[in-house]
Parts: sequence; structure tokens; C-alpha cells
Amino acid sequence: MPSQVAAQIAGAWAPIGFILMGLASLTIALCFAEVGSRFDRTGGPYLYTRAAFGRFAAFEVGWMQWFTRASSQASVMAGIAVALGYYWPAVTSGLPRTLVLVTITSALAWVNVRGIRQSAWLVNALTIGKLVPLALFIIAGLAFIEPSRLTSLPPITMNQASTAALLLIFVYGGFDVVPVPAGEALDPRRHIPFALVTTILSVMAIMTLAQIVAQGVLPDLAKHSTPIADAAAVFLGSAGALLVGVGSVLSMTGNNAGQVLSGSRMLYALAEHGELPAFFGRVHPRFRTPANAVVFTSIVALLLGISGSFAAIAVVSALARLVTYTGACAATLRLRSPQFAATVKPATFIAPFGPVVPIIAIGVSLAVVAGATRQQLLGGAAALAVGAVLFAIQSGRKRM
Repeated sequence: MPSQVAAQIAGAWAPIGFILMGLASLTIALCFAEVGSRFDRTGGPYLYTRAAFGRFAAFEVGWMQWFTRASSQASVMAGIAVALGYYWPAVTSGLPRTLVLVTITSALAWVNVRGIRQSAWLVNALTIGKLVPLALFIIAGLAFIEPSRLTSLPPITMNQASTAALLLIFVYGGFDVVPVPAGEALDPRRHIPFALVTTILSVMAIMTLAQIVAQGVLPDLAKHSTPIADAAAVFLGSAGALLVGVGSVLSMTGNNAGQVLSGSRMLYALAEHGELPAFFGRVHPRFRTPANAVVFTSIVALLLGISGSFAAIAVVSALARLVTYTGACAATLRLRSPQFAATVKPATFIAPFGPVVPIIAIGVSLAVVAGATRQQLLGGAAALAVGAVLFAIQSGRKRM
């Protein structure tokens, strides 16, 4: 990401861009924090949209969120094989690649079936494993930066700015899954707002500093496909590059663990409310986890990863974010109305400045689609249409 951003907005614009899009994402996270503080069941944005706008809008939100979790998990799994292939080329294709994907998927599915606590421990451990190399990279690299590469403000076009903004909004994407497993948390109405805000601020600090170091160390950052590892090799040597490489594998594995956890819980929430077959809502008799949803989500992601078709499916992500973000932000405004006082719990956290933050957040959400390609829009529309068909079929079954 640092090199892709630098290719669009050079000089000081790149770290400024990380900060500005972090603040823009924070407005959306504040909406999620407020509306999330009203609910203590599994479902996240699906629950918020259902309470505010009804079943169909909520189903589309839940469906699109699960859809992107599965394709994202497949994409990241493929990335793990590529990262490992730098040291072990055989795993980038054929049977060895398939075995790597099957092993990773099976292990993460097993942990998620065992329990939410085990899943959380695994995600925490992998998060520490990726943050330690990043922290070392940032702390050690600050002494090697060339300030002149970070102080200029070269002219940029509107197209460059919008392309960079679309890249950067995806850097902060994923916080919308934080409240999804709320039904398995101890005190979600109090903890979710803190977790959401802390997530955005932490990512903003880490990514901005990583951009500063990579850009300040490498004179031609935009030409590097692995900018963090390449910059680490400059001031930490080959051992530093290896450490960053290990950190990237741990990072992607941790991302996958989170995708399985959140994606399966979204399927469970839809089934719990009768919007999908009861099969997906069944809970393991011993571990008390949505085992069927975990296994199904893992199988779909594995098949996408092995086939490579996740790349085509991933085009829905831009519109999926619009649907999820806008649904939650609009629900934040609507659920403040006194008419919902009897059906929705009072918020334990309120976004500041009245309606200003939700309105800005909706604008940011719409901007995500403004920068999307025609292919992304068509792919997203097709996914929404498939969701509408599934909703109609399940609704018809419920009436029979």
C-alpha cells in the first residue's frame, strides 16, 4: 500500500492522505460506535439496519458483508502463499499451494469451532506477531529517513487524489466487523465503542508512520512492490527484511482468523432471524459456536482461493462498503428518534456534534463509490441482485 499511494500522491501528500482518510473513517466508526452501543446480540450492521429500516435492507447489508468476508479471506490466503513463495517457491502453484491453503483454512476453522475465546486469543497472538516487526521497522527506520522526500507538496490532479482516496479508504476498511460477534462478548454495549475508535486511531498512527519511514528511506518508493520489506533491508539488513516478511505472513493469517470469525457470525445472525435456512444458525452442542456457519464460510473461501475466482468476486467490495457503511450511518440518525425508544436500547455512547458526524460519514461512504470503476459497480449490483433473490426465496419458504 505505501508504494501504491506514493504512485498517486507524492511528497508530503502521502502521509497527509493517510491522516485525512483516517479522520474520514473515524466519522463512520463513531456512527458504528453509537449504534453498536444499543445492541448486545450477534449481527452488527445487520441488526442496526434491521431495527431502523426493516428486513430487506438489513438482509442486503448482512449478505454483502458476508460476501466480502469470504472473498477477502480467499484473497488473503492467496497472499500468504505468495509471501511464503519468496522463501519456498514451490508453494505458489499446484498441489503444494493447495495444501497450504487447505491447512491454513482447516486450522482456522477448527479454532473458530472450538470457541470465541480461543479465536480471540489466536487473533490477539497474531496481532502481536505482526505489530512487533512493524514497531521495530518504524522505530529503527525513523533515524534513516531523508526529510526532503517528505516535505515537498508537488501538484496533484483530481484523478490522482480520488484514486489515492479510494486506496486509503480500504486501508481502514474492516472495522465494521468489530461489532458482529457482540452476542458472544461480555459487555459489548460498553466495549464496542472503545474498540472501534481505538482501532481507527491505532491504524492511522501505525500506517502513517510506516508510510513516513518507507517513503523517507526509499528514493523511488512507487517502484517497489514490497516497500516495507525493501525499506527494512536498507537499515536492518536481510534479517530485518526476513522479520518483516514473517510479520506479513502473521498479519495475513490473523486477518484470515478474523474473517472466519466475523463472516460466520454474520451468516449465523441472518439464520437466527429466519433470513437464511436454520442450518446456518445451529450452535455446536459442546462449544456453543455457530459451527455450521464457520465450516460453510471456510469452505467457500477455500474454494475461491484454490480456483482464483476470488479476484473477480472482489470487485463487489466498493459497493459492499457503501451498503454497509451507509446503512449503519443512516441507522445512527434514525434510531435517535423517540419512536424507537420502546424497541431499541438507549445508546451508551453518542457521537458528538448532533447530526453532523453521521451526515459527514454518509458523504464519505458515498465517496467510496464515486471512485469505483464501472466493473466494481456492476459486480456490486449483481451481488445485490443475488441477495434480493435469496431474500425472496427465503421469504416465500417462510410463508409456506
